[in-house]
Amino acid sequence: MLYLACLVACLPVTAPMQLVPSTTVLPPSQTPTATTVWFPPTATFTPLPTVTLSITPTLDTRPHFGSLMFQDDFTQPENWTLGKMSAGSIAPGKNELSLGVSQPPGYLYSLRRNTTLDDFYIEITASPSICRDKDEYGLLLRVSPNSDFFRFGLNCAGEARLDRYLAGEASSPKPPAPNGVVPPGAPSCSRLGVWAVGRDFRFYVNDIFLFSIRDASLPAGGLGIYVRAAGLDAVTVNFSDLKV
Repeated sequence: MLYLACLVACLPVTAPMQLVPSTTVLPPSQTPTATTVWFPPTATFTPLPTVTLSITPTLDTRPHFGSLMFQDDFTQPENWTLGKMSAGSIAPGKNELSLGVSQPPGYLYSLRRNTTLDDFYIEITASPSICRDKDEYGLLLRVSPNSDFFRFGLNCAGEARLDRYLAGEASSPKPPAPNGVVPPGAPSCSRLGVWAVGRDFRFYVNDIFLFSIRDASLPAGGLGIYVRAAGLDAVTVNFSDLKV
């Protein structure tokens, strides 16, 4: 027993075992995980190209004219063709000339005597007192000795038109078309205007531009007014305050 005790006492002291943590290598993930970018880079600012607007100038359609050539307040009715015709009568009034168709359908016109115009701007007031639908009234321009002419007219349906009568044939450079500045019906009042220089014409109602044409067929001629009854009713239109 003494021997065993001495043997145990003489054995070397062994330090206690320490556990070392093992590192386990995980297999790589089959789906890579995206890395969160907390502060993404800002795109470089690229200025937009500068756009330069090209403004097209508005066509100046206002009439340009010189000094007054003459005016007519219709106090001298002998300057116009007057009288009674089969369709009606042309008679002077108070500062106006009245054209009345009493036998419709019919057509009346009156020419200003000793008047020849080439380049001009003309205005006249037309006041229909009895008028409806396609009944028509207006100006005769550059009337030739052969009865060629341009005819600028309005009707009581609110339309404007331009006709040409040349060498016995009639045509319509501007067929009847509705226009908001043309008053329909009667009684009403319109200021007709025509600017003519050479072959260029511009047409106005109440200082509003309607349309233009180019036509060199009649370079000069006389001046007149007209009324046409399109239906079976009488038509009366008074003309006043002519300026050229």
